[in-house]
Amino acid sequence: VQVCLDFCLKEGIRSLTLFAFSSENWNRPAEEVGALMKLFLRMLDNEVEELHRRGARIVFIGERGEFSQLIQDKMARAEALTRNNTAITANIAAGYGGRWDIVNAARVLAAEVAAGRLQPAQIDEALFNQQLSLFGQDPPDLFIRTGGDLRVSNFLLWQLAYTELWFTETLWPDLDETTLRQPAGPARGARST
Repeated sequence: VQVCLDFCLKEGIRSLTLFAFSSENWNRPAEEVGALMKLFLRMLDNEVEELHRRGARIVFIGERGEFSQLIQDKMARAEALTRNNTAITANIAAGYGGRWDIVNAARVLAAEVAAGRLQPAQIDEALFNQQLSLFGQDPPDLFIRTGGDLRVSNFLLWQLAYTELWFTETLWPDLDETTLRQPAGPARGARST
């Protein structure tokens, strides 16, 4: 996280969204989910203070309900601690899926229609966008997929409509500034990733 954050800060990128745990990850075997939760807890314990020190505002997107109360509390604490930071917004997608985000937005709008506060004809892209997890932030200019997979894996499906996609064989832990500065890489003036 630190390498990517440093790169973004140096390049003036104002928003970074990282896929920490997808909504589909809950379907993995229990021991695998447990190991991922330990990694996530370690990140919450070890990275939040450093992100705060660097001026990052941390925002968690996704369904939190299935996470343990301990993790939910640490997520809320991280958001509260960094609420007023302005150097960069670090969105952490946890329990997130692009389909979940779209369905959640549709449910909110359907409830407004059912309650008589909204007419179906009033629903347009702008109103729909207001119900999505990243509302109020610029759409991503660049999507980076590490590890050699050539798919977006249910990540920010609505937001990626006009985003440049960049795929690299490099694994996430090995991502460094040299990789990010490759000629085909992201250092082309993108403002959000």
